[in-house]
Amino acid sequence: MKYILMDIEGTTTSISFVHDILFPYSKERIPAFINSHQNDPEILTIFEEVKLTVNNEQNHLPNNQQIINQLIEWINVDRKHPALKKLQGLIWNEGYTSGEIKGHVYQEVPAVLEKWKNKNITLGIYSSGSIKAQKDLFGFSLFGNLNKFISNNFDTTIGHKREIASYQKISQQLSIPSKDILFLSDISEELDAAKTAGFQTVQLVRIGTVPNTGHAQVKSFDEITV
Repeated sequence: MKYILMDIEGTTTSISFVHDILFPYSKERIPAFINSHQNDPEILTIFEEVKLTVNNEQNHLPNNQQIINQLIEWINVDRKHPALKKLQGLIWNEGYTSGEIKGHVYQEVPAVLEKWKNKNITLGIYSSGSIKAQKDLFGFSLFGNLNKFISNNFDTTIGHKREIASYQKISQQLSIPSKDILFLSDISEELDAAKTAGFQTVQLVRIGTVPNTGHAQVKSFDEITV
């Protein structure tokens, strides 16, 4: 085993932290954040991306208030749109740096990451959240800065997590054969795609996970043998 690639939500981190803390935090702050940063290049880019999607899907160009409403609606339906993920990452960063938010990871995760790192296994994250959001969650975690264990971060700019091609691209970018990469996730469709791409797979069966017997299963990181 040369490389372990990890999902976040439901794998390293509880689903409730994402849905009950992070999502409401960004939803409540979107209007004020946009109004105070409306001339920032990142916000202007986000607006253009939302306009393009709305025009393609609804055949009209939204004004600024409609863009804000659309972003909030995407949070409500958990749409993993790149523009929304970028904006959420910016908002969450303010929460992390102010100390309002601490990134949740399961209690056993930090020690296991350190153990794997000491075995010269390279570790990476692949999540639908933006790379910035990933690094903030691990950088401002309940257990301190865990980014020291993570060598690579991937988000949906490389492809969606239920698509086989995404895992093939990750393998190519890492210059590591698929068979030497272990992917950890709680989601069956992601594991199926990774396995089809040649990855080894393990499903984390946390609270609320739908088990998939097509993959090895564990309840926590310390049950994984590498």
